[in-house]
Amino acid sequence: MMRCDYYDLYDELIPYKDAWSWQKHMVETKHALLEADKDECDSVVVLQHPPVYTLGTRSSEKFLLFDLHDSPIDIYRTERGGEVTYHGPGQLVMYPIINLRHYKMDLHWYLRALEEVVIRALWSTFALTGSRIDGLTGVWVGNQKVAAIGVRVSRWITYHGLALNVTTDLTPFTRIVPCGISDRPVGTLSKILNDSNSMQNVTIPRFKDCTETWDACTLLDVTHKSLLKEFSEVFHVDLVQKGVGEFKRISTLPES
Repeated sequence: MMRCDYYDLYDELIPYKDAWSWQKHMVETKHALLEADKDECDSVVVLQHPPVYTLGTRSSEKFLLFDLHDSPIDIYRTERGGEVTYHGPGQLVMYPIINLRHYKMDLHWYLRALEEVVIRALWSTFALTGSRIDGLTGVWVGNQKVAAIGVRVSRWITYHGLALNVTTDLTPFTRIVPCGISDRPVGTLSKILNDSNSMQNVTIPRFKDCTETWDACTLLDVTHKSLLKEFSEVFHVDLVQKGVGEFKRISTLPES
């Protein structure tokens, strides 16, 4: 089983620009090592962002319901695929920086693998059935999209990743057409789990002693642990935790 370093910042709000800089630095480092006939173990970080909109390389501005030059919050155009999305508190973001040469050199396989991580986490931890929709990327529970995925692959090194709405305030999604999909709403785990219809006959062992709302039961903590566990199993890697100080040091380095 291969090693994969992970940085656990799930309970911190990391500015988008800092996380983006970290990803690009890690990709450049891996390319340099490969060119020197060396290799480095893969990496993944889990975190949250302050409110921010991001666009993909070819994202259309028609999916913004405001003037691009007068955005209500920070907005960035990035290298990833896909249309506009929102990141903010209560949403868990996972950025894997992995060498697909270690797995399968197939972008479609990688997208399906990221979906599988979320689908397994939803089922193993909450007994929720996550699903895919033909022709689209992401994960749905019923008709609600709970996870968005947008990636970039540079010479088989991945960056960007997935975002799962856990306790996210969905209001900022009303200012965009999320992922360019207008006919399917965005949802959060907290609202789905607190829906009495969703919870009928469902037993969640980790929460069996809890009588509070799902938010009060450290839903973000449980969900991020489940995502990491399922990531390890889907990609067959041994996760080794790294200090968050190293992440922060790299994320603030000047870009080359």
